[in-house]
Amino acid sequence: MKIYVWAFIATFLFFSCKKDNINGNYAYIGGEIINPNNDYVVLSKSNEVLDTIKLDGRNRFIYKITHLDSGLYTFRHGGEIQMVLLEPNDSIMLRLNTLDFDESLVYTGEGARKNNYFINEFLQNEVEEKKIFKYCQLKPNEYEKKVESIKVNKLSKLKSFKDKYDSSDLFNKIAEANINYNYYFNKEIYPFVHYGNNKNEILESLPEGFYDYRKLINYNDDFLKDYLNYNSFLRSHFNNLALKEHYNHSKKDYFNEQSVCYNLDKLRLIDSLVTNKEIKEYLLHHYTISFINKNKDLEGNEAILTSYLNKSNNIEDKKMIARYTKSITNLKRGSQIPNITLVNYNNEELNLNSIINSPTVLCFWSQTFYKHFKQSHYKINDLKMKYPEVKFIVINIDDYGLEASLKPLKTNNFNVADEYFFKNPESAMETLAIYPMTKVMLIDKDQKIATNHANIFALNFEEQLLGLINK
Repeated sequence: MKIYVWAFIATFLFFSCKKDNINGNYAYIGGEIINPNNDYVVLSKSNEVLDTIKLDGRNRFIYKITHLDSGLYTFRHGGEIQMVLLEPNDSIMLRLNTLDFDESLVYTGEGARKNNYFINEFLQNEVEEKKIFKYCQLKPNEYEKKVESIKVNKLSKLKSFKDKYDSSDLFNKIAEANINYNYYFNKEIYPFVHYGNNKNEILESLPEGFYDYRKLINYNDDFLKDYLNYNSFLRSHFNNLALKEHYNHSKKDYFNEQSVCYNLDKLRLIDSLVTNKEIKEYLLHHYTISFINKNKDLEGNEAILTSYLNKSNNIEDKKMIARYTKSITNLKRGSQIPNITLVNYNNEELNLNSIINSPTVLCFWSQTFYKHFKQSHYKINDLKMKYPEVKFIVINIDDYGLEASLKPLKTNNFNVADEYFFKNPESAMETLAIYPMTKVMLIDKDQKIATNHANIFALNFEEQLLGLINK
């Protein structure tokens, strides 16, 4: 039966494509989702949702983009996300299993080869990332040879692909940018990952020409602004530029990543070097919210917030971050936990304070971060067994309702006891300053905040738990 269904789709695409060739700019994307987490796929471009595509009874979908803007599109399902390159006359079919999303993803049809190339490159980068962190402990010259070798090997593979297949200029541009910015990223992280807290000493040990590629950097590349490797590079690059700037006026050899001075340097450099509105706002937002979320010094928060407000032109973002900073201030150690309304999976409303009567850990999850959802639940189950005196309250932050929130819990056989979702997710997330998704909060038996930002995967988390228990 499956063969006939796919034969029908292929025939449909063939005749549709012949007809559409008269009109020109179009593409088809479709496929099959095995073990779906919901009944739809979300298609986007440049952070703008184009459509939500329903799966049929066999978990398949087909969608036509009638006025194609050639480039990278994003498709999302059940919290997982990937990119696909679409060009005129493409008819791409994808197949994936949500239990192994990226590793199981394959493409067929017109335009499949280039996208299979990209997914293989993505998976290879994940494997190499672990090696890179080990290589970072090498001396600069040895490290440079390692990352240069990786780049040369990738360029060789790309050349073989281009020699074998008739690749487009657009594909070539993206593929080369992918390789180059991944290489640049590897060079930028070296001072931070290399052991030792005297980062200035590490910077001074770098060979001449280590950062020569910076002369080629475009800080305002509108084409690549939504591309993962480009954004990862920019973040690591500004970390590094600010590090050098920081040591120019800092008298301390010891480097503190949460230094207010260092983070002000980052915001100032972004403001001076980036003119593209979207890229600039993204970077300013990223660094501001990251600092405020981790910082424990309220005066430092105000200094970073003031700097951000003076540089950003995004009115809504400025209001949001100002409110977020206020929430962080209200969640300081020793404060009473806000009394948020929760809903359990019997559809009963409860106040958060009413269910805290012992040392408690508040954890959060979202279907948007599906891997974190599963990994955190496995970790929480282990911690429950080791620390029975601690209560773990686990809250879904999505605004999907009871059934949609319950489905992934049931699919993965997770116990729904002490599982809840917010009655009003948007206001609750703002009140509890939930960012990033890995954030957890430690609350004592008197409903007072012991730690407003912890991470169950951190090496010192169990030490924090013991401190909560013995409080």
